[in-house]
Amino acid sequence: MFTGIVQGLVAVKGIEEERDLSRIELDLGELAQGLELGASVAVNGTCLTVTRSSNNGGVCFDIIKETLNTTNLGALTAGSLVNVERSFKVGDEVGGHIVSGHVTATASLCGLRHEGHDRVLTFALDLQWLRFVLHKGYVGVDGASITVSSVDRENSTFSISLIPETIKRTTLGKLALGERVNVEVDSQTQTIVETIERVMQDPQMRESMMSQALSGDAE
Repeated sequence: MFTGIVQGLVAVKGIEEERDLSRIELDLGELAQGLELGASVAVNGTCLTVTRSSNNGGVCFDIIKETLNTTNLGALTAGSLVNVERSFKVGDEVGGHIVSGHVTATASLCGLRHEGHDRVLTFALDLQWLRFVLHKGYVGVDGASITVSSVDRENSTFSISLIPETIKRTTLGKLALGERVNVEVDSQTQTIVETIERVMQDPQMRESMMSQALSGDAE
């Protein structure tokens, strides 16, 4: 599990391509200290397993075909920068929100503007996932926990506003129009929305809930 607080903006040292598999090496530097084989690390918000490490801070991860097809990790090349966060420990401060590292979908940057010191990014996201993105709610974007500043359901987009610190410390400050990011919707929001949808689609459940509500009002 992760908190969505990016700990490092690091470079891809190299990539080895095999059939349906990509092996990447990241230069984690000090972030590699104490990192054991089999440990989980979020790379652009995708939970990857450490398969090899070296004394100079290089750490390797294997990325299978499914992950390459459903995230933006398949577009990485040597020298690419990625957001990195090591898994959090019980008792650590959770400055963002709890994320699993299981990417929901990718979204493409379709709008970019500046508002004072802020940079506002607008992403196009498939409607089936946009219904879990709420104004002022949380969303993981390339592993960074970000508050949603606006949602446009008619055009299937959502926007986030970045402060200078986020611009400097993450890949989000370097995105160009058309580039894809990994998105993880908030799991609690998804559960609530799906539960409400099921209730509204089931006449018996809807009637039962209305009866309970009326009964409570009567008391």
